[in-house]
Amino acid sequence: MYRNQVRIIGGEWKRRLLTFPDQQGLRPTADRVRETVFNWLGQDLTGFSCLDLFAGSGAFGFEAASRHARQVVMVDLARPVIAALRQNAALLAAGSRVEIVAASALDYLQSASQRFDVIFVDPPFASDLLAQALPLLERCLLDGGHVYIESASMPVLPPQWQVKRQGKAGKVFYMLCQRSVERAA
Repeated sequence: MYRNQVRIIGGEWKRRLLTFPDQQGLRPTADRVRETVFNWLGQDLTGFSCLDLFAGSGAFGFEAASRHARQVVMVDLARPVIAALRQNAALLAAGSRVEIVAASALDYLQSASQRFDVIFVDPPFASDLLAQALPLLERCLLDGGHVYIESASMPVLPPQWQVKRQGKAGKVFYMLCQRSVERAA
């Protein structure tokens, strides 16, 4: 059994504790930050499809499913993380709303045919995975969709993206972005 825990803060699974393994680079987003992000997105995600890249503890993915997202795909590469995500999905009886994919986030983005309303991107800070993932996100994002980014520094965004909301908690920068409606001809 894992000793690390994260709490779901809203929705049908509110106050449920999820466990996750010790894994290098895995640090769940603080409750306060998750609460802020779901205030930005809206408390009810009914009908939304969400992608939780670099899922880790699954805090964002399970939070979205708890708030009635139609579908949540969680992607991670580490076997112990995948095992914990599957265990938590079973504990919550998430059913078909939550799909757990054992893959590299970059490989998933390059091969995915599905598009999402919300994409959560929170890679290990001590990597260049965010810079590699950013240019690939647009192909998986529905028109009008949002991308949540969490990082140790302000990322350089693709030029067609706009920051809708942003914040900082300690040494963590977080932002909600959207592709600009105006596109170059």
